[in-house]
Amino acid sequence: MSTAEPAKIVLPTRRLDPALVDLLRSLKPGDKLRVEQTVRVGKREWPAVTDGVFRGIAYLETGVTTDRVKDDDLVVPVVRFTKPNGELSSISIDERTKVTKL
Repeated sequence: MSTAEPAKIVLPTRRLDPALVDLLRSLKPGDKLRVEQTVRVGKREWPAVTDGVFRGIAYLETGVTTDRVKDDDLVVPVVRFTKPNGELSSISIDERTKVTKL
């Protein structure tokens, strides 16, 4: 995972809501946030919600694509945060992710 904040926040194949991108770019370490995503397994879906303290944004290089043609990397934006119990966590952002600054 990259350690520097990314200059842009984009998905490789889909568009993120510009309001989400603006919110993510405005977050500062220490800001409290809530992340909501829809988990899907097969035809079942359910909401997943977690709160935490923002630590930063990075890009995650994913799986086998990084071992193929180097120009064909697939990367996804990741929000890093600390949960209320002190656990360091991160979550990859997709077009259905909702982030709220608390």
